[in-house]
Amino acid sequence: MHLRQRQRHHHSAFTLIEIVIVLTIISILAAGSIYMLKGNVDVAKETRVEGDIQNIATQLQLYEARNLRLPTTEQGLKALVEKPTTEPLPERWSQLLEAVPKDPWGNAYHYRIPAQKSKRGYDLFSSGKDGVEGNEDDIGNWRASDAAP
Repeated sequence: MHLRQRQRHHHSAFTLIEIVIVLTIISILAAGSIYMLKGNVDVAKETRVEGDIQNIATQLQLYEARNLRLPTTEQGLKALVEKPTTEPLPERWSQLLEAVPKDPWGNAYHYRIPAQKSKRGYDLFSSGKDGVEGNEDDIGNWRASDAAP
């Protein structure tokens, strides 16, 4: 009788090697999942930038409709949050954004008029992941300017 109980008890427990193997497999799967998700995070950030640019562009159109001109480069996107104090002063100003938005990497969006890249008359862009303006990771309104007027 004692022999059967020992055999059952022996078979119901895990050995240290089995536990180590299971933990190793779980670690490998977790590391692989994190590695695969890393690329999705970058895509999500780029998608957010494109959405932010569309939102800001809509507010710039409203600013232009009310004031018959866009803010100057010097007035910048801050003109959508606070009434500009430099010329040309807007006649029918109203606050269009709560705050000047930042891109997903914590940097300010860039606004430049006249445009150097966009067909829309102004450039609106993020300097991308590296925060350096003027290289290939910049995301701006020129990407969509071919598709929309």
